[in-house]
Amino acid sequence: MEKLILVSHGTLCEGMKNSIEMILGPQDQIYTVSLLPEEGPEDFERQLKAHIEPDDDVTVFADLLGGTPANVISKQLMTGATYEVYAGMNLPMIVSYINGQMLGEQPDYVAKAQEGVVHINALLSSTDEDDE
Repeated sequence: MEKLILVSHGTLCEGMKNSIEMILGPQDQIYTVSLLPEEGPEDFERQLKAHIEPDDDVTVFADLLGGTPANVISKQLMTGATYEVYAGMNLPMIVSYINGQMLGEQPDYVAKAQEGVVHINALLSSTDEDDE
């Protein structure tokens, strides 16, 4: 089974899933694992593993490179786990994942994440200049 697991410090990942479901409807293949202030890396790892079965094809989007959620998963990769892991998650990359699943494609999640970061002031300024 293909799964997308969103991981984060605090409940950011839950908010991301809620926002995606507001835009695209229910997403049963997306799971969240939050690292809460009172929890440690072992708690986080236990929660993560609870969502993964041996035959699962797992992609993980983490909030921050170098943070505990990404570090715990990186440690698993170094000991044989075969997840695809990306840090710096944002809504455009999650939308890209969902669209890719529907179309049977493997999008470039990093490019989609970067494309989703836009300085709107500069965009509006260039539009105003084009109108002149």
